[in-house]
Amino acid sequence: MAAEDPAVFTSSTLPSDPRLLPTVTNAYLGTAVYRDILHANGVYNGAVGDTHRADIPSPISVRISVSAEDSQSETFSLNTRTGTYVHTIQSSGYTATHKIYAHRTLVHLLAFSITIQKSALQTQPVTVNLQTQFMPKSPDLDLQRGTDFQGAHYLYGKTLIPEVEGGPQPTVHLIWTPVPQSVTLSGDETEKSWEFLTAVAESEEEVKKYFHEGKSLIDSGFLYASHTQAWAETWEGCCVKVDGPFSLSQAVYGCLYYLLSAVPALGSYDFRFSGISPGGLSNGRQNEDYWGHVFWDQDTWMYPNILLFYPDIACAILKYRIQSLGGALNNAQEQGYKGGKFPWESAATGQEVCPEKIYGDQEIHINGDVVLAFEQYYHITQNLKLFQEEGGWDVVHAVAQYWCSRVKWNPEEQSYHINGVMPPDEYHRDVDNSVYTNAIAQRSLNFAIDLGTQLHIPIPEEWKEVRKKIKIPFDKNRRFHPEYDGYCPGEQVKQADVILLGFPLLYPMDSEVRRNDLEMYEPVTDPTGPAMTWSMFAVGWLELKEPERAQQLLSKCFSNITEPFKIWVECYDGTGAVNFLTGMGGFLQAILFGYTGFRITKNRLNFDPLCPDDTKKLQITGVCYLGSKLSFTFTKENVTIEVTRSSCEPQCSSLEAVLAATQQRFPLREGQSVTFPVAGGWIQKAPKIF
Repeated sequence: MAAEDPAVFTSSTLPSDPRLLPTVTNAYLGTAVYRDILHANGVYNGAVGDTHRADIPSPISVRISVSAEDSQSETFSLNTRTGTYVHTIQSSGYTATHKIYAHRTLVHLLAFSITIQKSALQTQPVTVNLQTQFMPKSPDLDLQRGTDFQGAHYLYGKTLIPEVEGGPQPTVHLIWTPVPQSVTLSGDETEKSWEFLTAVAESEEEVKKYFHEGKSLIDSGFLYASHTQAWAETWEGCCVKVDGPFSLSQAVYGCLYYLLSAVPALGSYDFRFSGISPGGLSNGRQNEDYWGHVFWDQDTWMYPNILLFYPDIACAILKYRIQSLGGALNNAQEQGYKGGKFPWESAATGQEVCPEKIYGDQEIHINGDVVLAFEQYYHITQNLKLFQEEGGWDVVHAVAQYWCSRVKWNPEEQSYHINGVMPPDEYHRDVDNSVYTNAIAQRSLNFAIDLGTQLHIPIPEEWKEVRKKIKIPFDKNRRFHPEYDGYCPGEQVKQADVILLGFPLLYPMDSEVRRNDLEMYEPVTDPTGPAMTWSMFAVGWLELKEPERAQQLLSKCFSNITEPFKIWVECYDGTGAVNFLTGMGGFLQAILFGYTGFRITKNRLNFDPLCPDDTKKLQITGVCYLGSKLSFTFTKENVTIEVTRSSCEPQCSSLEAVLAATQQRFPLREGQSVTFPVAGGWIQKAPKIF
């Protein structure tokens, strides 16, 4: 009997809660199966705090059934390897298969197909009924019917209310294959397929072009094949295999699939990407899942997992921040500060769209979160083009200016303070010197100074002065970091906050302080808080070589994973955002940066693996460092590293692995693996030999 595939989630029944149905998305279009609406990336309706993803009627919201007297069995599957939802109805005489997918690379296309196959014993026709919920109306679009195109229906309409006065009001154009009430396989046929196509774009010319392209691929029999091929290529360069609990393997595949579905495919960069919201493109209508707004969730929780495998794809997230810099500059000006202040909640313009003003005013750590993502990109690629030619430096510069105008000098303490903020722990507001906020501000300034120096740009002395003298709260007696000035140990906190200093900020501290921070905040963190929190505690305990404590915390994440399609909920009781990509991102970081000890630093990719007791082997294929692709295999005894593809970039030389304890060096050559007993170390550029 073949082993069950951890990448395919199958059930004989659907969840009773429709929010937990699987999503089919790409970087531009998204919906949940059987949902009567879809969303397009960057298409919002509503003013400021009311702006939300515009509902677009979904022609692919179709269910199938077969009216037959013989017994039937049904299966419902999400195949993450092929990016396809599959519903199968089977009897002794026939099999009816319904596939739904958002095309991986042709991001303006959604499609579904119906296939009927008969057995040799079946001589009667087989009819499959198609039930559609499609209604050509939307509360967010002024929809009108257009002239049919190539036998397909055409609908278009502009969003009703711009995000800000004079802001964009995109027009959505929709062309789709008409859906009949049924399809029939005649008595003398043994198999037949019907394919249905939907194209969405923001102009008539584009939508007709994309629909025609998709229809041509259907006619040549290659539309679905091109989609599955693109997914195969994606997985080839991004593979995590766990020789351990089956539930862990399933969770990893599910998280990777939903995250990869939310970003552009390899080479698919010919459209304006508008970021990732906590619930993804399938959610975000009015009063749902944070209205589809973009938070720090994207930059801090989701992005590092994409960056580790696909820096070029991760760069699309950075470019979203670059294109919204104008809004950030406006936000800072409105608050009376210099530079740029990225919004706590962002939509199309980059101006603040948080419905509750205090979050937009006080959760200013978002600025540092954005710059940290740019810094991580630079350290893992050493590519200056984004900063020299594409606006990256403008972001780093604007944030450095903001921090320097936001601080206040405290003559008593002889340090710069940042007052009146809300830390990541949203149970506290109007606090002074949030340790996370101040530490990430300092890190932003460090990177701005280093990058500016490398670009031969004069660095203001103010940047150096603030970087050096900004207050980082620390209790010298108890040797831990208070969350903010005046924090009393034992006060409840909402979510991971101070512990983020250790990872991902990599703020310098010894192991005693790291342990004290974890032990101080773990028991007072709200157990009903958001899903990503326990992953970061797990990373901390793995760093301190305490796998049992890490596993206890990581296991809490499974309470947020729903069956059968591995959809995450924000809170374990089912409340909050659904398809919670933030939680998935945190969980993946516990595997990709916790089990492995990967740390992206200025000149190295560090590793320090620790496999928990229930995991025999962890194989990670496709890690990208300085343009090369690497494969890591970690067991309890050995580490094996192989360069599967060398960089062709001129600024990148060959690589070597260095062991921290012995300084032993292992040249890394393409196609050749090196193995050594489990130890910490790093990957770096090999010195050039002249």
